[in-house]
Amino acid sequence: MALDSPKLRELLKNVAAAKIQLPDFQREWKWDDERIRALIATVTLDYPLGVVMTLETGGAAQFRARTLAGVESDPGVVPDLLLLDGQQRLTSLVQALYLDRPVATVDARDRKVERWYYLDIDKAIDPEADRDDAVVSMPADRVLRADFARRVRLDLSTRENECRAGYFPLHLVFDNDAVSAWQKSFVRLADENWERWAAFDTRVLNNIHGCLIPMIRLDSTTPNEAVCSVFERVNTGGVALNVFELLTATYAGDRKHAEEYGTEYGLPEVWRGTKEKLVSQYPVLGQVESGRDEGLTNVDFLQAVSLVLSFERKQAGKANSIACKRRDLLALPLAEFRRLEPVVAEAFAWVGGFVGSQAIFTIRDLPYRTQLVPLAAVRTLLGDKADEPDTVDRLTRWFWCGVLGEMYGGSVESRFTRDVEQLVAWVNGDPAEPDTVVEAAFLAERLNTVTTRNSAAYKGLQALIIKQGAVDWGHPEEQQMTGSFVIDKSVAIRQVFPASWVTRNGHPKARADSIVNKTPMSHLASRRMTGTPSTYVGVLAREAGTPDEWFDDILTTHLVDPVALRSDDFAAFYADRFERLLTLVEATMGKPVIRRSGETA
Repeated sequence: MALDSPKLRELLKNVAAAKIQLPDFQREWKWDDERIRALIATVTLDYPLGVVMTLETGGAAQFRARTLAGVESDPGVVPDLLLLDGQQRLTSLVQALYLDRPVATVDARDRKVERWYYLDIDKAIDPEADRDDAVVSMPADRVLRADFARRVRLDLSTRENECRAGYFPLHLVFDNDAVSAWQKSFVRLADENWERWAAFDTRVLNNIHGCLIPMIRLDSTTPNEAVCSVFERVNTGGVALNVFELLTATYAGDRKHAEEYGTEYGLPEVWRGTKEKLVSQYPVLGQVESGRDEGLTNVDFLQAVSLVLSFERKQAGKANSIACKRRDLLALPLAEFRRLEPVVAEAFAWVGGFVGSQAIFTIRDLPYRTQLVPLAAVRTLLGDKADEPDTVDRLTRWFWCGVLGEMYGGSVESRFTRDVEQLVAWVNGDPAEPDTVVEAAFLAERLNTVTTRNSAAYKGLQALIIKQGAVDWGHPEEQQMTGSFVIDKSVAIRQVFPASWVTRNGHPKARADSIVNKTPMSHLASRRMTGTPSTYVGVLAREAGTPDEWFDDILTTHLVDPVALRSDDFAAFYADRFERLLTLVEATMGKPVIRRSGETA
């Protein structure tokens, strides 16, 4: 076994030439766009990337080889080395920094995308800027669009556009001639670009060109069973420590705390006590039982603390930005965490009550767990002002714009920071609405495709129907669906017109599955909701001992037309409820829904 440190450039050249390949039993490459950008940022800073492990070919261990994803070569090429550990990193880097084609990856929602990677020169040379923010990924056509693809935000489809925007294409970085040509085009645009380029070359390109990768090289005499054992250990030997575990170790080793209190600080015990207290009062925050920890996570809590602390520091002129990324959490001082932990815990209790006031009572029905993080931070910073009617109205509108606009899916750290700063300013008199409120949009046709609880909008619409006054058809004596009623009576989304009846009568199954044909109802009511609506409505009314005209009023609390329901007119029912739900969405978001010309249900 030998250890050396080849330059990244040499390593990627060998990967691209198929001199380094994978043993065929390796899993597929699967890094997403966000992780690739973070890796590139690490390279540009010349931070350690971790050790890779290879095996010399031609020895006792014989494996079928294949090239790394994206690398093309003749089938007969025999590699010099097989890559045992480091596939995800090297595949990401060879595609992003070496090959002249977009990287085939996935976005935060696991959708297949193709991306080119660029460096924003100004952000890359700014010592105060976060290098992660300087790495930009662009679609395959190199045009970034916004507002449902109706507006071009950034066009890098030509070299001239790249240079004018100051975005350097990273796939050229190891091609000296191409870099030189790009540099000439860039500096010709303006005299000050010479200085910008010099700083970029010194602070960024030199880091990339000088980057060394520690590599363990197993010699060809390594026996087959040893290679398999090594591979299993480095790939499946355990789960990497997360932020909470790393911070646990850091806090436990805090000598000042140990000297002052005579014991080490037990972060897991503190968190468990906080979580148990929160969920005992507010089931919407999850549960802790039998070793299972679901709902609000320890990292969520750390992020809220970091948002509050960085906001305070920025206000005091001690920080440039609000932040809650991994590195920010790892830098949380124990003294500051201990100061803020009880305040943030109280804020999360307030959040549990706030979410309950929006008719969301269980973790299963919560649209976005992540949205609770900035809300808790804002409550901490606002204090009792968060309970003032005008503030509650603004926080409520922001919350529902996030849910119905489906703004909190995928990576959300940047939205956290913007929402905290903008929400606090908005509440304190700034007329500018937060980005989440401004950017949120609801397409009318979305109602036809909201079919499962995997969607935040699905859960949100269920809650809004309850919030606006829905009365359970099986328990009409209850004037509203409280949290205890929802939990005790097993309230869930039920189909108004049974799917079998809908399809049997010639209507599309997609309409039967849509949220338009669903409403929150108790288990008791759902047992009666079989057959034709005209039949089961009569059964429900008789069991309740309620006159038909009174029961019609109960039906309408679910935004249902009782005439259409009693006459089994699915088309009329669907069209009417489609419009009523859109009216509810508009009132909640404080803005009109987006319709196609002449669009109806």
